[in-house]
Parts: sequence; C-alpha cells; structure tokens
Amino acid sequence: MARILMVDDSPTDIAIVKGILEGKGHTVLTAGNGTEGVALAVSEKPDLIFMDIVMPDMNGFKATREISANPDTSSIPVIVMSSKNQQTDMEWARRQGATDYLVKPVDADAITAATDKVLSAA
Repeated sequence: MARILMVDDSPTDIAIVKGILEGKGHTVLTAGNGTEGVALAVSEKPDLIFMDIVMPDMNGFKATREISANPDTSSIPVIVMSSKNQQTDMEWARRQGATDYLVKPVDADAITAATDKVLSAA
C-alpha cells in the first residue's frame, strides 16, 4: 500500500484520518505544520500528501507551493483538506499545485475515494 504524509496542526484530525488510512493498509507519516511537512516530503518522498491550510509557522498554501516547485517532490500529489470552503481557496490551492481539495469535516468515504483516485492516477 501507499505511504501517505498528513500535514495538519489538529491532533484530532490527524488521529481520525490516520485511522481511516491505516485501516485501508496505508502507512501514515504526520507533520504538525507546513515547515515539517515540506521537510518530510523531501526526506521521505511519500506517495501522497494530505495538507491542511490554516497552520502555524507555514500555512498549507505555501507548503504546497514549495513541494510542487521542488524537482525532488513535484511529482507527489497533494490533496488539500481544510475547513476553508470558499471557491477562491479551492482555486488558490490548485494554483499552488494541489491535485484535489476536500472540505472538513471529511468522512471516511470521501477520504478513501480521493486517496484511491489520486493513487490510481499516479
């Protein structure tokens, strides 16, 4: 199965999504902010990244942009998962390099479907 990096400052969201993904057989790495997420993306080269937007230190837009711009990590798909539900946020995430955008709270079916869709395309 896949190695997936979850970048989120909410321990609750991490626990929920990690449980869903591990239940499907994936290995989940976690980072608590964008800076840690970018560093782990570079060092671990996960198959997929779930990225929150609103985080301390470096927000998810900037982290997604850095991951997408780096030749070592640009091929890693990023799914933004945020409570920000405005169309402008979704469009901005795509412009930063995001592959997909899920609005929190996200249910297990949506997480599984997005994961399967992105991984099967890769």
